[in-house]
Amino acid sequence: MKKILFVCSGNSCRSQMGEGWGRELADGRFEVNSAGVSPIGVLPPTIATMKEVGIDISEQTSKYLAPELINWTDYIITMCNYARDNCPVFPGHVNHIHWDTENPDRLYQSEDDRRKEFARVRDWIKSKVVNFYNEID
Repeated sequence: MKKILFVCSGNSCRSQMGEGWGRELADGRFEVNSAGVSPIGVLPPTIATMKEVGIDISEQTSKYLAPELINWTDYIITMCNYARDNCPVFPGHVNHIHWDTENPDRLYQSEDDRRKEFARVRDWIKSKVVNFYNEID
């Protein structure tokens, strides 16, 4: 079974969404996890946004990109340039893929605008996961 690790800077939003979609769409074909270069905890809007589409990630935790996670995985998907540029060197068996995913956790004119941006990033990540699974399956 192939093992996939989603990585972003804080393991608070993008990589957590990747893990949520990854698990939801795996159908038992893949093992999925996530980590961060500098983990800060899962953001409440991330949990709420995923819950809107019926995926409960409230039990997921923010994890540090430790050597044991790197050695565990077959595929590392970095989800931001900071993660790509600050990840350690990967062992030869690890396939590295980079998705430059926008960070929805920033200031907005309104909470509605913030919610919409989280949802847009969530849906974009889903499409990337679907395409990735189709490629490696």
